[in-house]
Amino acid sequence: MKIEIQSTKGLTTVLSITVGKKTIQEKLDKKFSELQSEVSLKGFRPGKVPPSVIKNQFGKAIYGEVIDRLLQETSTKALEEKKIKAAGQPKIDLKTFGEGKDLNYTLEVDSLPVLNLANFEKYNASEYIVKTESKLIDEKIQEIAKNNKTFSDKNDKSIKGNLVIFDYNATVNGEKFEGGEGKNTRLVIGEDLFLKGFDEKLIGVKKNDKKSIEVFLPENYPNKNLANKKAKFECVITNVQTANETKIDDVFAKNMGAKDLNDLKSLIEKQISAQYKQSLGSITKKEILDQIEKLHKTELPKNLVEQEMHTMTHQLKKEDVEKHKVKNLKIAESRIKLGLILNEYGEKNNLKVSDEDVKAEIQKQIKGMPGQEKMVLDYYQKNPSAAQGLKGALYEDKILSLFKSKIKLTKKNISIKDAEKIISDFNKSSQDLLNHNQDHSHDEKKEIKEKKVSKTSLAVKKKTKKVSKK
Repeated sequence: MKIEIQSTKGLTTVLSITVGKKTIQEKLDKKFSELQSEVSLKGFRPGKVPPSVIKNQFGKAIYGEVIDRLLQETSTKALEEKKIKAAGQPKIDLKTFGEGKDLNYTLEVDSLPVLNLANFEKYNASEYIVKTESKLIDEKIQEIAKNNKTFSDKNDKSIKGNLVIFDYNATVNGEKFEGGEGKNTRLVIGEDLFLKGFDEKLIGVKKNDKKSIEVFLPENYPNKNLANKKAKFECVITNVQTANETKIDDVFAKNMGAKDLNDLKSLIEKQISAQYKQSLGSITKKEILDQIEKLHKTELPKNLVEQEMHTMTHQLKKEDVEKHKVKNLKIAESRIKLGLILNEYGEKNNLKVSDEDVKAEIQKQIKGMPGQEKMVLDYYQKNPSAAQGLKGALYEDKILSLFKSKIKLTKKNISIKDAEKIISDFNKSSQDLLNHNQDHSHDEKKEIKEKKVSKTSLAVKKKTKKVSKK
């Protein structure tokens, strides 16, 4: 095999590779010999088919197979010999080939750039530690108590705040409809969680009463033919109950899954802190990524940028692709640059993600979704690419954890109010960027949205039923 560098421009190298006809013929003869013992043709005993017959029958297919294998073997060997670390799939252009001829082809390959990584000492970032005030913890406990009321039977007319339990049959214009029947329906008067204005019409009912109620079905009712129609509900009251006063003590805490009241407060404090930590951690991550990009200047493999551009825009209309080509190119280059640099830091520091790491993360997700364990497991089993994506995310997390352990990380103790402002300012800057680029491609918007920190995750959910230890 003969390998020559035909041209070099930036990271792109074109190699000219020639495989002699003698080598090709040796490969062909070997393949014909292998087939002679395997092929069974009418008129010939097994293993006795002459090579000339095999060649007439299968010659073109065998030649193609031999050439394909030679292209794979020789291109790999050429890259190793020239010490080229290919970025993506090289392009092969056949120049001369055919039976009785040398095989000559060019191999155009983009190589990975040589990266001079910035020292960790050049980086600095802020890590925020949120102090959770006791007042907020008390408010969350009150909120949990409010959403976990207990009720006792009441031998009197219902008033606002009472729980009314009833059966009903409903009709529209005198005709029954699907979903128009209910048994043991439970409504707390004043919460308005059934149909708008329905529960207030239950004020004044007692156990065993019959009550006729007329309300309009909502605009978004599943059966469009019944949307906004007046429905008549014939109700039978089976019970009326009054809310018990919730005493916030150790017994209440145990009912919520804690050891005692102090333990419940500790669990809530950890939950709130964890939620803020996740949101503020996204801001710290962006600080680091921005510095990584700023501190490194490097040429990027053209084919990787093109592939990223294709991934970003392949679902867009041609005119939209052309309209935002420059801006999308900038985003694609940024993604490839960060990916290459992060990977280089990972390799230099011997960071790896094992299959066990991936399995542990999947198990962590399964434990975090009680009742949906099978769905999560099935998803990863049926989507190998999802598991591979998870591996990439874990690898990035390991790299960022390395950065946090090596760089100047200023720890800042902040209040909830400070945390809200930091998150709000970050979200505002992300939203301003999104609005500025509101006519850009879908993927460009998606990238900006992914940088936005969600504030909805910062509070304990209103309908929390139980606080439990991990």
